[in-house]
Amino acid sequence: MVATHQPDHPLGKFLPPADVAELLSVDVDVVLGLLSSGELVGIRVGEMWRVEETQLQLWIDAQYELARRGNAWQQGEFSQSFDLSEAPPRHLRPVK
Repeated sequence: MVATHQPDHPLGKFLPPADVAELLSVDVDVVLGLLSSGELVGIRVGEMWRVEETQLQLWIDAQYELARRGNAWQQGEFSQSFDLSEAPPRHLRPVK
């Protein structure tokens, strides 16, 4: 019996580190470092890492958000402090 990937299946496609590295245009060691540190979420199957496509996309989206915040920080006076933090605006108090 051969397993086939079905888009409506709750589990997504799992990628080996070499495929993730190719998609990101980086060395496999970079991907392994991200997995080892926990920055990129993956699972171990025996001795091998696997990354679900949805987890990879979440990590990529988070990297775009970090870049956006970094750019806003660099623009300084044009950014608002709540754009640079994850705190909801309700926690901000006016300065007297």
